[in-house]
Amino acid sequence: MRSIVTVSGPSDAGPGERELMLSRAHEALAGVEASDITRVDVPPKGVAAAENDTLLRAPVQVIVPALQSASLFGDRTGLLIVDAQWLLKAEAEVIAELVTLVDGDAVTAVFVSAGAIPAPLGKTLKNAGDVLSVKRLNERGAAEWLSAEARARGARLRGDAVEALIQRFGTDVASVGQALDQLVASGEEITGDLVRTRFVNRPDEPSWLYMDAVAKGSSGGALRRLADFLQHSHPLILLAVINNDLRRRCLAAGADDYESFADRDGGRHNFAMEKVWKQRNRVKGEDLRRALDAVARADLQLKTAPEATHRVTLERLTVALCRWYGGRVSGSTGR
Repeated sequence: MRSIVTVSGPSDAGPGERELMLSRAHEALAGVEASDITRVDVPPKGVAAAENDTLLRAPVQVIVPALQSASLFGDRTGLLIVDAQWLLKAEAEVIAELVTLVDGDAVTAVFVSAGAIPAPLGKTLKNAGDVLSVKRLNERGAAEWLSAEARARGARLRGDAVEALIQRFGTDVASVGQALDQLVASGEEITGDLVRTRFVNRPDEPSWLYMDAVAKGSSGGALRRLADFLQHSHPLILLAVINNDLRRRCLAAGADDYESFADRDGGRHNFAMEKVWKQRNRVKGEDLRRALDAVARADLQLKTAPEATHRVTLERLTVALCRWYGGRVSGSTGR
């Protein structure tokens, strides 16, 4: 591996993706002693420079000597830059120039970025070194990671233990790994029942997982996702997500082609839009009208009825949407 490495992940990277990105970064720095590695956490772009700062904000200034200086004892030094996507343009320009001059025999520099690195540094890094990509982590990927980690620890996950761990922690592989360590240390047989008894938390997962379960007509899966979501967010936020998805489905049903559909939705072209377009013929017009009416009634209920009724309102709406979207009601998914 070359001395300049970029570890690139999705712009909305969650805890799981960030854990994998940092893991790949430390692998790239494996040949450097931990005491010889300088870590720089780039502050968000909203953090302004102090009056006495130069072109670089104070936390970023450490990068300059780290790229220019070699070890006094001839050992390789390391530089780990986390959240490189938050570098300012002026900072990116200075660092890009330094990267082209770095001594590859003395310094290993790793840039970890959730999203694009500002120009011209992003292009410079691609030309000067290796780029390692971390894709958005889904539950299947987290389960595969968990199985590999269990093997590495010599642990056997019995029955539905893997599924139970993913249900409890989602794609946050850092938390999954800590839970696995606790289970191994307990010396007990690792089963799904043990996981569900020991851990009661619910994962903070994106709302599109709930909408995917609804689109499949899987009421059991959608209700579990609903319970997870409501542990961390407000019912009205989820209702807004449902309303936006339903609006797009109505636009898709009335459009002659994908471009017309995208234009009516503001001209966006992304995976979520393509998914709705491909499913445009799965929901009948009559069911779309029923769904619109149900969402409107749920909105009124959430805004006027006591909070104690909110969850059951969304549960009833969820089951109905599963029937209308998926054409059936399924209780599967192992709650």
